[in-house]
Amino acid sequence: MSHLSERPEKPVVGVSMPHESATQHVTGAALYTDDLVQRTKDVLHAHPVQVMKAHGRITALRTEPALAVPGVVRVLTGADVPGVNDAGMKHDEPLFPDEVMYYGHAVAWVLGETLEAARLGAAAVEVDLDELPSVITLEDAIAAESFHGARPVMLTGDVDAGFADSAHVFTGEFQFSDQEHFYLETHAALALVDENEQVFIQSSTQHPSETQEIVAHVLGLHSHEVTVQCLRMGGGFGGKEMQPHGFAAIAALGARLTGRPVRLRLNRTQDLTMSGKRHGFNATWRIGFDADGRIRALDATLTADGGWSLDLSEPVLARALCHIDNTYWIPNARIAGRIARTNKVSNTAFRGFGGPQGMLVIEDILGRCAPLLGLDPTELRERNFYGHGQTTPYGQPVTQHERISAVWHKVQENGGIADRTREIAAFNAAHPHTKRALAVTGVKFGISFNLTAFNQGGALVLIYKDGSVLINHGGTEMGQGLHTKMIQVAATTLGIPPHKVRLAPTRTDKVPNTSATAASSGADLNGGAVKNACEQLRERLLQVAATQLGANASDVRIVEGVARSLGSDRELAWDDLVRTAYFQRVQLSAAGYYRTEGLHWDAKAFRGSPFKYFSHGAAAAEVEVDGFTGAYRVRRVDIVHDVGDSLSPMIDIGQVEGGFVQGAGWLTLEDLRWDTSDGPHRGRLLTQAASTYKLPSFSEMPEQFHVTLLENASEEGAVYGSKAVGEPPLMLAFSVREALRQAAAAFGPGGVSVELASPATPEAVYWAIQAARRGGVSGNGSARDGSATDSAADSGSAADGHAANGQVRSDAKTPVLYSPLALAAQSEVGRLRCRGS
Repeated sequence: MSHLSERPEKPVVGVSMPHESATQHVTGAALYTDDLVQRTKDVLHAHPVQVMKAHGRITALRTEPALAVPGVVRVLTGADVPGVNDAGMKHDEPLFPDEVMYYGHAVAWVLGETLEAARLGAAAVEVDLDELPSVITLEDAIAAESFHGARPVMLTGDVDAGFADSAHVFTGEFQFSDQEHFYLETHAALALVDENEQVFIQSSTQHPSETQEIVAHVLGLHSHEVTVQCLRMGGGFGGKEMQPHGFAAIAALGARLTGRPVRLRLNRTQDLTMSGKRHGFNATWRIGFDADGRIRALDATLTADGGWSLDLSEPVLARALCHIDNTYWIPNARIAGRIARTNKVSNTAFRGFGGPQGMLVIEDILGRCAPLLGLDPTELRERNFYGHGQTTPYGQPVTQHERISAVWHKVQENGGIADRTREIAAFNAAHPHTKRALAVTGVKFGISFNLTAFNQGGALVLIYKDGSVLINHGGTEMGQGLHTKMIQVAATTLGIPPHKVRLAPTRTDKVPNTSATAASSGADLNGGAVKNACEQLRERLLQVAATQLGANASDVRIVEGVARSLGSDRELAWDDLVRTAYFQRVQLSAAGYYRTEGLHWDAKAFRGSPFKYFSHGAAAAEVEVDGFTGAYRVRRVDIVHDVGDSLSPMIDIGQVEGGFVQGAGWLTLEDLRWDTSDGPHRGRLLTQAASTYKLPSFSEMPEQFHVTLLENASEEGAVYGSKAVGEPPLMLAFSVREALRQAAAAFGPGGVSVELASPATPEAVYWAIQAARRGGVSGNGSARDGSATDSAADSGSAADGHAANGQVRSDAKTPVLYSPLALAAQSEVGRLRCRGS
């Protein structure tokens, strides 16, 4: 076992501990960015001047009326920017735009003595706009060829030969929804300037170093003149990786110009209408299977809805391509990607970062094709698992393929799947208007940033004379328990109890050039850096202890706060050891550093090994569906997840549970709607509050919820043998969607392929049930999904007056349901054709 992975005697890692701020969270004592306003004197409040049109060129901006409003101090415009008027890393996001690119785009900001004064001032600003045509939907963007950014293509094997060798070839189209982060704490920043003209910003940001960089170039300053601190976030989920930078820059610009602290906090409606979402995707695909149901070839195009600017759309798309295989070996593949440019908010990172979108495509394909192949969906999935020596479509070996099967079989064992499947069949036979179904899906998720340079972390660890320890590291805390794990890593490495260790807020003047707390890499990168710093300190202290104990340093161990030498009864308490070291003038601080080794990636060729390892998991979900309404409930969920050798089991189980529920929300509930009419509010987000945007709540929780961490799963080459946990569990929620598909199919004849919109709301499930009853494919007014159609049946379908590719066409009122394959499947000849004979 490597030095990085090996655990010492009586480690603090692996012990279930509550979140380090849990008490403060539940008592209300925990401070967030906006709480600091009450502790700051003479704060000004910022409010946006939003233009309620989807697209247009600004022809005039009159701020004088705002200055006449009592309490208004200043109006910030592009003319006030001393540096670069841009808040994005791609230089395509003007902080003060000349062109409105989405409904609610902020074109100026008003500073007031009170928030109400600033709001009234913003309402008084006059903006003249020359309206321009707008592209709102992903379908319209594709039709208009409105794209921006990179257009990667991932190739492996010989796709044409793979299709030629396939016994069955299916084609289809699938479009699925975006998702709102809906963190409890909205975007917030508080900026002030000290007597040395240093800018200090408190920001709710997942990437303090990038916030620092953006603020510096907006203000025309060097990075050492700007300090960014993040106390903690009330949720982030990726939504605070890139998008806080502009808000922090507005606050900092206001503070520089007025000499007073400036507070910017979006209310919920502003946050929903001004900040980006998870990317919605469109996928068109063609897949080939051999006679045994094994994938031979896949040809697909994934189109991401990027919104008005690029933000992180390019790496999100890249990860989607890298995860379209999920747990399945695809020997021949051609996967193309592109980013649609639409007049909506700029979509951004969201837990999973494109991985869920890529995986959803292949899981949807298998769920739709399994009945057409005459296979149980669970069996079809298992037949296509990665095996020994196989590589991903981008060329990375899958070195732990056995864990894919391990979690799969363990969840089936834990959940009693075989017995429950028989019970469900009996239940369905006895209940014509209510059906149950159980689906099992797996996850293989790559851990590391696709951009190799981001895979590094830093830390600064200080030991004080009294033996207490303070940790600074580059990761941010958004409720995920990173700080708790870092305390456990430090305590384990130093050999002391965790109460001796405290975390400092994340600051750019303590640990520079940090990467975002994202890509599930927070514990890996920062844990490696904290461990490195603590090892430096421990080695110095062992030398001191050896002198005091009359032993060799190599024979001294520090365990539970006591230094002892092997084979001796002599010991030295930690506090005494530290005090002795101080008087011997031994340095008691250390800067730690970690870089992930073994990564290489060619973004142009789309080849390499971008991930340190893969995290694995499997989930079994049982649902019950009402045939009259499409309403459903999740009866039971069983999960087995691979987190390596857990750093903090209680934290990790909480992350698995939370990630699963958030994924289920995306796939079944959360339905963002936009005004696509040609009226005056075209482009307006219609779901602007929790009253119209449905979030998972207690009522959507599984009635039985069992989470197990895979045992004996230590990860070689990762900090104390652990694996990342933040993002991978979200994709376990595919099991719920697939169970809903199977339950809907149970209302129809056997062998029916059911299409299911995403999100699979009760309405979508209802239409799927109706289609299943007709032996066909579902469609509704909010989604256009293509049916899985076997090419062997294509030749006869057009003659029957149906589209040869079997796509669903629907209008807003009456869905038109048809599928040549479904019609053919009702005859014996059709069944033979479906099987490629």
